[in-house]
Amino acid sequence: MLWLFDLDGTLIDSARGIMGSIEHALASEGVEAPSPDRLRAWIGPPLWHSFADVFGDDPPRIQRAIEHYRERYSEVGWREHEVYAGIYETLDQLIASGAHCAVVTSKPQAQAERILSSQPLGERFVRVYGPHPDDHAHSKADLIALAMDQLHGTPQTTVMVGDRRYDMEGARANGVPGMGVLWGFGDADELRAAGASRLVKSPAELSMPYIS
Repeated sequence: MLWLFDLDGTLIDSARGIMGSIEHALASEGVEAPSPDRLRAWIGPPLWHSFADVFGDDPPRIQRAIEHYRERYSEVGWREHEVYAGIYETLDQLIASGAHCAVVTSKPQAQAERILSSQPLGERFVRVYGPHPDDHAHSKADLIALAMDQLHGTPQTTVMVGDRRYDMEGARANGVPGMGVLWGFGDADELRAAGASRLVKSPAELSMPYIS
C-alpha cells in the first residue's frame, strides 16, 4: 500500500505558526486580521487563494502578502507546531505492515522538508511532494498524481489522508480512497461533501482496516 499524507492538520498541528504568520502578513499590508475561526479555515488551501479573499483580484498585493508571510514563517513560524498524538505509532504500524508513506502537501516543498527533517517524523516518509513557492497552479490532485507515478501507486493500492476538502477532491480526481481526519482544520461536513470515503477520529483508526 502507498499511503499519502497531508501535512498541516493531518500530521502536525501548525495553527500557531501559520496563523501568526498570516496575521503578520495582513498587518504589514495595513489590514486587520479576520477572527481566529476564519483564520483556521486558511490552513490547508494555497495561500494565494486565501489572500485573494482579502485582497480580491490584486496579484501584486497578494504576492506581497505572501512574501510577508514567508518572512515570519521562515524565521519563526515553521517551528511553531506539534506532531499530533498517535501519529508516530500509526506510521510505525503502517511501515511494519509493508506500507510506503509519503507526504503530499500544499505547503512549499522546501518548507515541508525543513519541518520533517527537523524531527524523527521525517524518517517515516520516502518522499515529500509540494509545490514550488511561486507555483499557484499546482493542485493537490496534480501532486497526488505525481506521487503515484513516481512511487508506483495505483488506485487500488493508494490511500490519501487529509483534513481538508482539497485532499479529498485530489484523491477523488485520481480514483483513490480519501480518508478524512477529524482532528485537523476541516470538519465532517466539508470532508463528506468533498467525497471522503471514510472519516476517522484518531490516528489509530487509520491503520485498522489494513492491520489485524
